[in-house]
Amino acid sequence: MSLEPLSKQDVLSRVTEVLVRSFDLDPDEVHPTAHLFDDLDLDSIDAIDLVVGLEESTGLKVVEEELVQIRVVQDVVDLVHRKLDAG
Repeated sequence: MSLEPLSKQDVLSRVTEVLVRSFDLDPDEVHPTAHLFDDLDLDSIDAIDLVVGLEESTGLKVVEEELVQIRVVQDVVDLVHRKLDAG
């Protein structure tokens, strides 16, 4: 991954890519307000797989305390964007 800053739109694109690839989702279903569990039918194991995919894609580490706060796609985008900015 490049070290240049990513916009939230860039992060959304990466998160969408991971969700679509990892869970065989329709890209049109993945939008900022999509609830990971209710709308995208992910479960707790899927959430862990999502984190692993994001860690592989971005090189970032996500801790359990951060994971439990994630509910919608935008939460994932915000978390990744915040960690990239802090990085």
